[in-house]
Amino acid sequence: MQDVPTPGPTNQLDPAPIAPLRRELRSWTRDLAVALGLAIVIMIFLYQPVKVEGTSMNPLLSDQERIFINKFIYRFEPIERGDVVVFWYPLDRSKSFIKRVVGLPGEVIEIRAGHVYINGGELADQYVPSSYLDGSNYPPRRIPPDSYFVMGDHRDSSNDSRVFGPVTRQFIYGKAVFAYWPVDHFGSLSSSPSSTVSAASK
Repeated sequence: MQDVPTPGPTNQLDPAPIAPLRRELRSWTRDLAVALGLAIVIMIFLYQPVKVEGTSMNPLLSDQERIFINKFIYRFEPIERGDVVVFWYPLDRSKSFIKRVVGLPGEVIEIRAGHVYINGGELADQYVPSSYLDGSNYPPRRIPPDSYFVMGDHRDSSNDSRVFGPVTRQFIYGKAVFAYWPVDHFGSLSSSPSSTVSAASK
């Protein structure tokens, strides 16, 4: 009588654990797709990539640098001194400029030998290296309501409010918030040194 061979171990996987694994993978894939979609929507509607052209915002921003601007922040927050803003060029709305807010609505601004004075007090603009200052003068003028006096950080290489006057609020459409190219400039732009006005302005 011959021995009847008994079935040996099989290499087939038990199908039972596969179904939950597939469900888990589908769940992860769906969640990842939703997160990616939300990120794309946020990037499209809240932020806008911008290429900087020119050297007027050196050393903070260099020519051909890529940054993101927040297009909606000023719907919820006021424009503040020191903000780096993007706006339609008042003399040609087909062009956009990027400058720093120096003077606020209602303030009296004056420039003496390159130094900015707000309501009589000197502005301590720490973001402007001394080598980037110029010797220009600007007579005392009150900034109109709902308008802002903007200047480039590279003062002797900037076409700004000294030339075209204060920029109205409606022309300002974004705030520079993040640099992403080149990689050595990668990071937030909101951490730049702030500006203060001496007590003489009070």
